[in-house]
Amino acid sequence: MAVTIKTEQEIELMRIAGHKLEIVHNEMRDFIRPGVSTAQVNEVGEKAIRKLGGMPNFLNYNGFPAAICVSVNEEVVHGIPSRNRILHEGDIVSLDAGLIWKGYHSDAARTWGVGEISPEAKKLIEVTRQSFYEGIKFALAGHHLHEISRTIGAYAESFGYGVVEDLVGHGIGTHLHEEPQIPNFRVKGRGLLMEPGMTFAIEPMINMGTKHVDWSSDGWTVTTSDKKMSAHYENTILITEGEPELLTCTKEDY
Repeated sequence: MAVTIKTEQEIELMRIAGHKLEIVHNEMRDFIRPGVSTAQVNEVGEKAIRKLGGMPNFLNYNGFPAAICVSVNEEVVHGIPSRNRILHEGDIVSLDAGLIWKGYHSDAARTWGVGEISPEAKKLIEVTRQSFYEGIKFALAGHHLHEISRTIGAYAESFGYGVVEDLVGHGIGTHLHEEPQIPNFRVKGRGLLMEPGMTFAIEPMINMGTKHVDWSSDGWTVTTSDKKMSAHYENTILITEGEPELLTCTKEDY
């Protein structure tokens, strides 16, 4: 699949999809507290998606059994919600969600603390978030894609963190995963020359320890190999004639 340039009409549909997804994330954020199960978080997210007229794009995607990926502590991504997985004070939880609006996808992830969390966990969450914003300083028409990748990785690694290399960001539009793949680490070559109208899901996955990850026996959940915490931050963005536009995050939340 070639990298697609979206029309103004397509961009507007993706803006709406992104705005709706931000509302969903805010509802899940407000629900997070000690004592709730990851299944309950999923239910809140799916209910919000459907209430807004969207369709959950993760549900049954390649067989994934839920609308929201809920990943706790050492779980990097793709955590399967469960009534038996209860959130506790001091945990961190990464919520990866997406929805479809009139045929167009949005995709975003956030990591939150559950109750009071350690200073080390707070720092991991903040650095992961900031690595995204450092990277998108180069999400500009006329620049090359791997400038984003290199900058994300260098920022996170400057804190001694491990940058996951087994999973990457991606293009997005009428499909959840489109070309190109977008690493969060330095790679050979300059990568795609970016043009206005391109839409990407950029998603640093940063580990407190090693960059290496394992796949759980459920076939989905990815965990850090050393069982240290991991954080995830993602937005769907639009390349414009000027600064990138964040489709899943309003200006006040930048």
